[in-house]
Amino acid sequence: MQTRNLIAGRWTDIGSGGAIDVADPASGEVIARVPMCGASEALSALNCAFEFQPEWEATPITQRADVLRATAAMVVARKDSLARIITQECGKPLAEAASEVQYSADYFSSAAQEIQALNEMEVSLERPGLRGVVRHRAVGVCAAITPWNFPLAMLARKVAPALAAGCAQLAKPAQETPLSAFALAEILLECGLPPQCLHVLIGDAKAIATTWLMDGRVRKLSFTGSTETGRLLLRQCAPEIVRCSMELGGHAAFIVLQDADIELAVKGAVQSKFRNAGQTCICPNRFLVHESIASEFAARVAVAAAQLKIAPGLDAGCQIGPLIHDAAVEKVRAHVADALARGAKLICGGRTKEIPDRPDRFFEPTVIANCDPSMLCFEEETFGPVIPIMSVASEIQAIEIANSSPFGLAGYVFGGNDASARGVAQQLQCGVIGVNEAAPSNARAPFGGVKYSGYGREGGAWGLMEYVTTQYLALRSLEK
Repeated sequence: MQTRNLIAGRWTDIGSGGAIDVADPASGEVIARVPMCGASEALSALNCAFEFQPEWEATPITQRADVLRATAAMVVARKDSLARIITQECGKPLAEAASEVQYSADYFSSAAQEIQALNEMEVSLERPGLRGVVRHRAVGVCAAITPWNFPLAMLARKVAPALAAGCAQLAKPAQETPLSAFALAEILLECGLPPQCLHVLIGDAKAIATTWLMDGRVRKLSFTGSTETGRLLLRQCAPEIVRCSMELGGHAAFIVLQDADIELAVKGAVQSKFRNAGQTCICPNRFLVHESIASEFAARVAVAAAQLKIAPGLDAGCQIGPLIHDAAVEKVRAHVADALARGAKLICGGRTKEIPDRPDRFFEPTVIANCDPSMLCFEEETFGPVIPIMSVASEIQAIEIANSSPFGLAGYVFGGNDASARGVAQQLQCGVIGVNEAAPSNARAPFGGVKYSGYGREGGAWGLMEYVTTQYLALRSLEK
């Protein structure tokens, strides 16, 4: 398991900021020690990437596609080992980690397929002797800053289209979960990616980001993380007019219409909410259920939630792993306590489960009824395994409450009539919507948000186009 930073074509133990321990959230055990980089290492990586950028951009599209396809195949071939790394460093159940590995591979397969869109195309100008040609050029050196909750997939989502477009890539994964990123970098190098084309650094986030974004040679930033951090990065990008893709905070609404199939809605709620113990950007946080079925929905969700196996992620059959750290546990506790103090009713859960010789980070799947928009769980993203349910009288009320949030990343609508469910979905102010579907994300589809959830899209052809500039040539022939 690689534990060193990849800088300027070599794995290095050098770290001007000392080192950081990577711990398993399920046990607290230190599983690796990684050198911490700072401004000097960030500059070395940037110098190398900038020098190599023209060569990678000039590499034929077919050769770039070959690297991407080979990477996708090798990621799948190493699914078991990669899944174990993900589980050890971020805590999610092993089965979920394996799904993340496949999801990551899909981004490379998709980028290899969509790369054909970069070929030149002609535009009919209807002017004698004049041809119009549209071509795409790599935007230049790119930077990626990724979160801990999908340590492999979030990096793959950014690296794959950047490399496809011909961009050299700088990457700063989260300090909690660097090992997945190093493992992916190893695979890319084995699959033929020139080492000067990818640099992976763990370290001082502020120093690294400032070095990259205010230099002028980094032309694109893709960031997944909090809205607050996104604002800071945007300010740093402004002086050099750095292009940005921002996937920021989420606060998804889960709407259950009066005619919904309750069994399907319950299954969807459990699947979408409790994935990674509620620690995903598109987890639903506000459950808006029609008043005629709200009580039945709450009771059935509670039964399903209580049956989930809470355990360390590597244990057989684990369905709910630990929260990432103690601060995450305290936030979930605070949201539950606030809701109950304001009149909500606890249906199940509401506390951590004691597991011998393990940290107190295993929060029980929790269902709370009689919630309202004044509660913290309706104002903020909980990022934990809590389902807060509010009864609504109509579709209009559900839509109004869903859209009242300044965030707009994802949403869910469950209804028994396809047309009406889609009609409600189309009125939601968010970028990704599951209609009777609990897992809407797909590597071949656009992913991103609106309002405080950011802008730009990742995935498929939409993600690829974020890494290119479009150039138009009006060509008049001088030949007679």
